[in-house]
Amino acid sequence: MSVNKEPESAQDAVPVASPCIRHCCLDDNDVCVGCYRTLNEIINWQSSSNEQKRVVLQACEKRKVR
Repeated sequence: MSVNKEPESAQDAVPVASPCIRHCCLDDNDVCVGCYRTLNEIINWQSSSNEQKRVVLQACEKRKVR
């Protein structure tokens, strides 16, 4: 009897969506005023792991409230 195993983390199975809202404009600190990612975070998004993307999204949330 085979047992279906779920991925080690269900979060890793679902791709993390980009926060881009197509309102791209960088402020004086190279942070997008639309999604709150830094220029480097935007450039590296596609090659980042889901875990790295979640860290970026948490940083974006902190930038929003400032």
